[in-house]
Amino acid sequence: MSWLETEPMNEKIKFISAYLDGKNELTFQDLCLNFNISCKTGYKYIKRFNLEGIDGLKERSRRPHVNAKKMPLFIEETILGLKYKYPNWGSKKISNWLIQEHGDIPWPAKSTIDDLFKRHHLVRPAKRKRRVMPYQQPFISLVQPNDSWSIDYKGQFRLGNNQQCYPLTITDNFSRFILAIEGSEQILGTSVKQVLTRLFLEFGLPLGMRSDNGPPFASVGLGGLSILSVWLIKLGIVPERIRPGHPEENGRHERMHLTLKKETTKPPQRDLLQQQHCFDSFKKMFNEERPHEGIEFKRPSWLYSPSSRTFPSKLPKVDYDSSFDIKRKIRTNGTMKWKGKEIFLSETLTGEAIAMKPHSENEWTVFFSFLPIGIFNEKLLKVTKLC
Repeated sequence: MSWLETEPMNEKIKFISAYLDGKNELTFQDLCLNFNISCKTGYKYIKRFNLEGIDGLKERSRRPHVNAKKMPLFIEETILGLKYKYPNWGSKKISNWLIQEHGDIPWPAKSTIDDLFKRHHLVRPAKRKRRVMPYQQPFISLVQPNDSWSIDYKGQFRLGNNQQCYPLTITDNFSRFILAIEGSEQILGTSVKQVLTRLFLEFGLPLGMRSDNGPPFASVGLGGLSILSVWLIKLGIVPERIRPGHPEENGRHERMHLTLKKETTKPPQRDLLQQQHCFDSFKKMFNEERPHEGIEFKRPSWLYSPSSRTFPSKLPKVDYDSSFDIKRKIRTNGTMKWKGKEIFLSETLTGEAIAMKPHSENEWTVFFSFLPIGIFNEKLLKVTKLC
């Protein structure tokens, strides 16, 4: 029951006055009934009045003394400790990591973790970005590890000693597993080949290698071939090149670069040795600790396994079967012989064998291994790039 619809404090004072009035012959139950309250409420206000006087009749906060939904201290400290350790991880990633590592503990929801980070000023509002629709290109389908690797040089930056650092990065596109982050003073095809040789010996060969169109991965010559891509083709690896100006076609790798930049270059280390140590620590964390939303919050090391295609002890020669009508060897000046004339193709292919299949009445499709690289017009005696 409740007080009559008048000023609550006035009703309480009238009730106490009536109770203290010795001439009142009403029973306590009838007195409470007259004020439209229960006996329990009446005894409560009499007790408060006897202890505190008129102040005891004032309205009190109904806020519970204990919040049953309040986050336990050790839960809060664990979540905050993980955020301080990995400041670039969001609530979704942290929530999944905690469940994976300590599934027996009832961790709070992502929204609760978000609120916790906001209270401690550990998050910033994300800027809204305009997204580009990815270009659908027939790259190798990603069904298992080593179907395709991505390779790139992340943008260079200056170290504390004023030296430039060019990080070479290589990842498996299926599992997001980072195979290598190698800092170097400059971009060199020989250095890339050394790193890839080490990886091929350790992890085996992928089916494809995705890159941009810059050196040393590609060239402006016939078929976009570079010395490095010729070597890859002879190993049976398809060079997958994204369109110029379309980094979204290698989006997985570019997203890793964004995280790499945040966590290893701000600030940069003093010298290349210290920076490489930072890269190595990041690679271990990225592969073994960090849940990835793109692979259902699994970790790359859970999904990656070495390739069954082993690196050969000797680089195989390029052979062509009987389906090719014409075979030629490229001379030291980058030309092939055709009816006593020299036809220029590419100096990159010096010493290599090419083959041709009919394309039209006067044209032939030129192949290097499994890859079509150009069109030879025997009337014009000229090789042109594929459109």
